Amino acid sequence: MAQKIRVGVLGLTHDHVWSNLEALAGCEEGELVAAADLHEELRERFSQRYPQAQVFDDYERMLDAVELDAVYVFSDNLESVELVELAADRGLHAMVEKPMASSLSGAARMMGAAQEAGTILMVNWPIAWSPAVQHAFNLIHQGRIGELYQVHYRSAHAGPREIGCSSYFCDWLYDPLRNGAGAYMDYCCYGAAMTCYLLGLPSRVTATMARLRKRDLAADDNAVLIMQHARAMSTAVASWTQIGHLTSYEPTFYGSEGTILVRGRQLLLADAQHDDGQEIEVPEPPEGMRNSAEFFLSHVRQRKPIEGLCSPEVGLMAQEVLEAGIISAQEGTAVSLPLPVNYLQGWV
Repeated sequence: MAQKIRVGVLGLTHDHVWSNLEALAGCEEGELVAAADLHEELRERFSQRYPQAQVFDDYERMLDAVELDAVYVFSDNLESVELVELAADRGLHAMVEKPMASSLSGAARMMGAAQEAGTILMVNWPIAWSPAVQHAFNLIHQGRIGELYQVHYRSAHAGPREIGCSSYFCDWLYDPLRNGAGAYMDYCCYGAAMTCYLLGLPSRVTATMARLRKRDLAADDNAVLIMQHARAMSTAVASWTQIGHLTSYEPTFYGSEGTILVRGRQLLLADAQHDDGQEIEVPEPPEGMRNSAEFFLSHVRQRKPIEGLCSPEVGLMAQEVLEAGIISAQEGTAVSLPLPVNYLQGWV
């Protein structure tokens, strides 16, 4: 491998790409060398920011023309599956933006392609780089709140278009085929991933999805996902219609001996001595855990499989939960997990 890990970008339609590229630019391990996207405007925006990198209008042409070690995948949830497969076929490690795919079969194809090629696959969950969330996970693993029995996370805003997401991003977020659903796939995925990471695959899933306010959408704008384990239950709530940010983006973890609430960079812990909670000092993340670039590239350098929240195993479990929730919403009933093997069609 070269002194710096050479990274190419497949797709620029996911707005999260720009902050992740900023993190990459500040990471000594990596070098951004190329990007490919079908849209001229996005290619021009990329070139203005990173004039040293090559730009292509065809994914495979970039992969065949440029010497790379790894790729970032920032396309829509449906197309990302094929892009990860193209990278794996060429022996390239891949980081794909959350959720893993638009469907369970797509996520299984990704994981199968990486396993067959022996490449590293990472699912980037932006919440993973929150110092307070990282510390919450550490406290839970240390047993600070006893036996964890519930995870709750509400992700909500006024809507992608309303908060200023690009037209390219909105085009596929609002398309149930390319996204996998609407607000449900965009935002319930976070709660599903954290639940699967901390508690494993649920035994039963119930979900409801609705278009409550945005009548012009083909997708849901609100959703609730309930995940049941033998000794736990968790909820993930999504909304594209919420005014203000009250109650949003505040993961809460309930244990037999305490409760943790994360509010921005603040972590509050309630226990038998502190009914109303006390603020716990949040340490700065160690090197390698400060952003997606540090984490991904350090694992590529060490040829070390991704573990934890961003692992493909957690991503696949979360995708199975999301798929079960879609079935539940369509059929109006709880759905047991694991799903029958036919839902994994496409495993390579």
